[in-house]
Amino acid sequence: MVDVQIFSGRVIENLENVVVGKRQALELIVVGLLCQGHVLIEDVPGVGKTIMARSLARSLDCSFSRIQFTPDMLPSDVTGVSIYNQKSRVFEFRPGPVIGQIVLADEINRTTPKTQAALLEAMEERQVTVDGVTHPLPKPFMVLATQNPIEYEGTFNLPEAQLDRFLLRMRVGYPSHNDEVRILEDQQIQHPIEKLKPVVKVKEILSAIKAVKQVYISPAIKRYIVDIVSRTRQSTDAYLGASPRGSLSLYRTGQARAALYGRDYVLPDDIQALAVPVLGHRIIVSPAARLREVSADRIVQEIIQSMPVPGGDYQHSPAKEKEA
Repeated sequence: MVDVQIFSGRVIENLENVVVGKRQALELIVVGLLCQGHVLIEDVPGVGKTIMARSLARSLDCSFSRIQFTPDMLPSDVTGVSIYNQKSRVFEFRPGPVIGQIVLADEINRTTPKTQAALLEAMEERQVTVDGVTHPLPKPFMVLATQNPIEYEGTFNLPEAQLDRFLLRMRVGYPSHNDEVRILEDQQIQHPIEKLKPVVKVKEILSAIKAVKQVYISPAIKRYIVDIVSRTRQSTDAYLGASPRGSLSLYRTGQARAALYGRDYVLPDDIQALAVPVLGHRIIVSPAARLREVSADRIVQEIIQSMPVPGGDYQHSPAKEKEA
């Protein structure tokens, strides 16, 4: 079984050769990878969203495909199409860009909801159906989608069902002054991504994904997760709270973060650190709260701050389980 902390460290250190000063964002992407989840990167243009996705694919020795979403795209441009071969007199499937291992859905909110929906089956069931024939997707499979939250002209908001398919939503943010100077220096002659080499094999990725599922979560932490998600549904500032998929996502990401930090058990700190990236995009803010400029992230933060931290022993103890 692969050591998840060593595995994650190698990937993150390799990514930091290209993506400067964004350790927390890179950790979230690796958490998404370890959970076999998808990540929505929401930020302004030019902060490295596309480079981050390309760097991840190169670091993992995985196939990389990019979908540049535009208003005139069709669902078949994403999933693929069946074309009639006159020689063999049969229809042949020509796979679309979604059939890859690391898929970058660039500017996902620039295409119509009909085309956005073409990703739903792929993201949830890891397969695409074209003309009644189902085609499985390769493993691992991960969608990294980007969108610009500032510009609204010519964009289509992602529907709730689409947002709920994303395990995490994250923001990259601007680099610090020193980091931006380093970016200028690193790209003087050649972009660092051109020299990036794979540091892990696909077999190691699948082994790390399997290892994460063995991380222990105590009953107190499980109740803590459900309590947090339940409070998003009870909040007066929320028109719609997080779904049970939100609870499961917080559960899985907690396991991955614990393994990333070298632990075989989950702490409340893991859940608190991941609550906003996991739950923020699953909450619809009520109209009254919007008038007061209350955001979904703020709702989650207030819930975390107001809830008591669960006590007890968080570590797995086979002897204690036998006594119970």
